[in-house]
Amino acid sequence: MNPKLMGVVNVTPDSFSDGGLYLDAEAAVAHGRELLDQGAEILDVGGESTRPGAEEVSPEEELARVEPVVAGLAGTATVSIDTSKLAVAEAALDAGASIVNDVTALRRDPEIAALCAERGAGLVLMHMLGEPRTMQANPSYEDVVDDVEAFLSEGMEAAIAAGVAEERIWLDPGIGFGKTLEHNLELLRRLGELRELGRPLVVGTSRKSFLGKIDGSAVDDRLGGTIASSILAVAEGADVLRVHDVAEAAQAVKVASAILG
Repeated sequence: MNPKLMGVVNVTPDSFSDGGLYLDAEAAVAHGRELLDQGAEILDVGGESTRPGAEEVSPEEELARVEPVVAGLAGTATVSIDTSKLAVAEAALDAGASIVNDVTALRRDPEIAALCAERGAGLVLMHMLGEPRTMQANPSYEDVVDDVEAFLSEGMEAAIAAGVAEERIWLDPGIGFGKTLEHNLELLRRLGELRELGRPLVVGTSRKSFLGKIDGSAVDDRLGGTIASSILAVAEGADVLRVHDVAEAAQAVKVASAILG
């Protein structure tokens, strides 16, 4: 059990958990460095909230938020840029990012694949039903795991066709993105089935609302649920954990690894 920890650096005023805390570039860079010290191997910098109902921001505004943060962290960390906009991805790679984390899996800007191919960048493809403003409006599936697997397989094929090396692609089932509580639980229970796609799996359950639906906890009181769901996800095959609370996740992984040998 040796997952990579991806620390969340939100440079937004409206993210569901830490919106507004690190909107200042210097504060965001300092937070990123703190997450590195706590055990993060990757810092995921985002300038647009993708919480349910979030308002879209312009590429110019998103870029103004993230570019100085990426530049400030790139010299000391592996940085991923959490964006679905080609212009933002390109500028972030110019500033030193080496991974593009696209929550739309190339549906918004398919040219991101060619950009990653040209730059030799990593690419994270995530499943989302619809888009953030509508994704939680009665989501339904034939079989959520089969449907997510088919979607990610299609996205991976498109990326490879655009020239992205297969070994540079990671896949994310998109916990909380267009899923009911039961959909999220089913994906976590059957995460191993997605390993059939042959690529590393990124899982982000950190502080998400489905945890609160289980135990009634508020967003800032979901550390226990985050740890439980993350460790069980690793046991089912997750390779990367996207988390806000890096120190606690690192401790949990270390203890679980020691117990499991």
